[in-house]
Formats: sequence, C-alpha cells, structure tokens
Amino acid sequence: MTTNHPTPDWKLICSVDDIPVLGARRVARPAGLDVAVFRNDAGGVFALLDRCPHKAGPLSQGIVFGKAVACPLHNWTIALDSGCAREPDEGATPTFTVRVEEGQVLLNQHELDTIAIELQPVKAGPCARAC
Repeated sequence: MTTNHPTPDWKLICSVDDIPVLGARRVARPAGLDVAVFRNDAGGVFALLDRCPHKAGPLSQGIVFGKAVACPLHNWTIALDSGCAREPDEGATPTFTVRVEEGQVLLNQHELDTIAIELQPVKAGPCARAC
C-alpha cells in the first residue's frame, strides 16, 4: 500500500509532523465524537476517542507524557495504547487502530465509521439543561 493511494480500509489523516510532539490533533467524523490522534516524544502515534471516561473531558487538550495523556478536567491518566484509566481510577475510552507509513498517519475507516458513533457531545454551561 502506498500513502498516495490508501485502500478503502484506511483513511489518510495527516503527516506525523502535523501532530505536535507531546500533543494531539482532532479528527472530526460524520457521526459521533471526534477522535484524538496523539504523538509522544518517542515517536509513537496513538488514537483515542476524544472523551475521558470520567466526565467526558477533551483528551486532545490534555498533557501527553510517555504513553499516557492527562485529562485536562480532573487529571485522570489515560493509557494511549489501551484507552484504560490508570489506577486508582477506573474506566476506559475507545481506541482506534493507527498505521504510520512513510511519515503519514492512517486510521482504520471501519473503526471511524462504527466505534462510539452513538455518543453525543457533552453540553456544559448555563444552557446545558435548558437547551
């Protein structure tokens, strides 16, 4: 497979260099919540649903360290490779399969189309109940 012509099973997302080291990039989907694609300082690329299992915080805005991300809301630590919260916290967020080929990041199209598409964004603020 070449990155210029990905197969229908894989969606070209971006270049690895488009993801900040120790940061993330969000990938919008037609249905469901965004996917967060992370890059650590060892060159690893990981993808999780952009939602902490605790209070639905945006993991893409968290701090990446090693193979984990700290949720920006309550500092829960989520493993990038499994999506599992680290002890003493419990819970998990869905993961997505990542391929990196010739410096390009690809995600599994079937997973993008099916994983957690029923979840809706959390409404916050004064309009959360009235809207």
